Amino acid sequence: MTGVALGGLLGLGLFLIWWSAWPREEKERRSGEARALRRLRDDLGQAGYRGIGPTGLLTSSALAGLLVLITVTALTRVPAIAACFGAMAAWAPVAVVRMRARSRRAQLRDLWPDAVDNVTSAVRAGLALPEALAQLAVRGPEELRPAFREFASDYRTTGRFGTALDGLKERLADPIGDRLVESLRIAREVGGTDLGGLLRTLSAFLREDARTRNELETRQSWTVGAARLAVAAPWLVLAMLASRPESVRAYDTATGALVLAVGAAVSIAAYRVMVRIGRLPEEERVLR
Repeated sequence: MTGVALGGLLGLGLFLIWWSAWPREEKERRSGEARALRRLRDDLGQAGYRGIGPTGLLTSSALAGLLVLITVTALTRVPAIAACFGAMAAWAPVAVVRMRARSRRAQLRDLWPDAVDNVTSAVRAGLALPEALAQLAVRGPEELRPAFREFASDYRTTGRFGTALDGLKERLADPIGDRLVESLRIAREVGGTDLGGLLRTLSAFLREDARTRNELETRQSWTVGAARLAVAAPWLVLAMLASRPESVRAYDTATGALVLAVGAAVSIAAYRVMVRIGRLPEEERVLR
C-alpha cells in the first residue's frame, strides 16, 4: 500500500513538472465594464451625448418600454401585442444613439484629414506638438473644436501631454482619433524629424479611405433602407389593426402569442442578415 502511495505521489509530481513546462495562456484582463456597456459608452461619446452614461441610457430604455407596455395593454387588452411594442420602445433609445453615432462617425471621417493638415501646418510653422493640437480648438473643423478645447485646458492645467491625450481619446471615442493620438504620442516620446511626413501620409490615407467608404456606402445604402422597410411594414400593419380591439382578439391566445414571437424572431434575424450584407463593417477602437 505504501508503494502504491509513493508511486502515485511520484506520478503526480512528474505530471506537475511536465505541466509547469508549458506556458499558460495569459487570460484577457477584464475591465470593470462589460463589452456591451463599453460599446454603449463609445456610441454615446461618438453621438455627442457625453453627459449620459450607459446606465442612464438603459434606464431610460427600460422606462420607455414599460410605459408603452402599460399603454398598449390598456388600449388593446392583448398582452402579447403590448409586449412586442414595449420591446420596440425599449430598443428605440439605443437605436437612436447608435444611428446618430454612425452618422457622426461618417461626418468626422471627412473632417479628420483637414484636422491632420492643420496639425501638419502648425508643426511646420514651428509650434510644439501640444500647441499644434491645441490650436485645433480655434482653427480646426467645427465638430472637433470642443474636444480639442478641453484638451488644451487639460494640458494647461496639468502640463502632462500623455494625460491630456488620454482625455482627448476618451472624449472623441473615435477609431481615427485613436490612431492620430497614438501616432502623436509615439512621435512625442521617440522624437525624430519625420513627423511632418508621417502626418502627411496619415492625411492622404484618411482621405482615400473616406472617399472609398463613401462610394461603397452610397451604393449599398438601398439594401439597408429595404431591410428597414421590410421589417417595419408588418408591425405598422399590426399597429393599425391594434386601433380596433376586435381585430386583434386572435392574438389574445397562446397560438396568437406564438405567432407574434415567431414573427418577431424572423424579423430580427432577417434584418440582421440584410444589414450585415448591405452595411460596411465599422472600425473598432483597437488603440484604446
